[in-house]
Amino acid sequence: MQIQMQPVPIEKNAVEIDPRWARVLARDAAADRLFVYAVKTTGVYCRPSSPTRLPRPENVEFFDTPAAAEAAGYRSSKRAGADRTSVAAQHAGLVADACSQIGRAEEMPALAVLAQAAGLSPYHFHRVFKSVTGLTPKGYADAHRARKMRDSLGQSNSVTEAIYAAGFNSNSRFYASSGKVLGMTPSHYRAGGAGAVIRFAVGECSLGSILVAQSGRGVCAILLGDDPDALARDLQDRFPRADLIGGDHDFEQLMAQVVGFVEAPALGLDLPLDTRGTVFQERVWQALREIPAGSTASYTEIAARIGAPKAVRAVAGACAANALAVAIPCHRVVRSDGALSGYRWGVERKRALLDLEAGVDVDDAV
Repeated sequence: MQIQMQPVPIEKNAVEIDPRWARVLARDAAADRLFVYAVKTTGVYCRPSSPTRLPRPENVEFFDTPAAAEAAGYRSSKRAGADRTSVAAQHAGLVADACSQIGRAEEMPALAVLAQAAGLSPYHFHRVFKSVTGLTPKGYADAHRARKMRDSLGQSNSVTEAIYAAGFNSNSRFYASSGKVLGMTPSHYRAGGAGAVIRFAVGECSLGSILVAQSGRGVCAILLGDDPDALARDLQDRFPRADLIGGDHDFEQLMAQVVGFVEAPALGLDLPLDTRGTVFQERVWQALREIPAGSTASYTEIAARIGAPKAVRAVAGACAANALAVAIPCHRVVRSDGALSGYRWGVERKRALLDLEAGVDVDDAV
């Protein structure tokens, strides 16, 4: 007897066997951080907890992240966009509270303590904090303390008084980190850099005159201009009582490295930098260093990246306060319409730098 085999039926809605579909049906908010689902018939994607009308399961496609869904051609639903805005606002509030907590504390609070106050795991809190501020919690605390120390040295009657006013519990703890905090000893800083040694050299490049200066911490100034003497006076104004010494043969090699980077940005510039700014300025400068060569970002975009979307003018001020031309690429920041705006060393130099990074011939651009 011949037995006729019957075909095994194929599940029409294969998506139903995906365990993630059950979490969509349950509107599981805990799954919102794990995946999104996209609807083929509408071209949008949603989070699992979205209260929108559920699609047919055969029209659903899952993605691990919103970015993956968008890369596949889907767009966020209006509710998903609102949810993301709400989450961003919530994160900004949590981080603002953490920053206040750090500012009030005599010692840097432990990561676990900050995370617990925010209601997040230490790992998730660390990631959220950095995405909002551009700094790790410890980096923010270090910058905050550095600013307090600089302010205190200018107002206190003694270095010891300033150390305790800045939140250090002992002289030894501060002096162990004073080079990182100030770039020189506190006595030298308090005296306008008196006794500190800063080597410098002035040269020429396609942008005109260039001055490069280096402290014990790293490159502390890269200045551009038309008059070498004016650049030297600018450096002296920044460090009025430091010992400014003309660079020797070894320093000339450093100068050549910086000039080479100006002329050929693709070479990169891997040098230690001695940055001295406020907490906000440090956040902006870090964001600037993350703009790839050949790309630009608007002041508004930088403000958003550091979690301060309303601080567009302050971002522009931080760019203007930058004394490390090209190393901290404030020339890559433009207006929202793409037009070039003010630049500490002249708009024409800004245009020339962007042309160099784009591979455009800029001979005689300045």
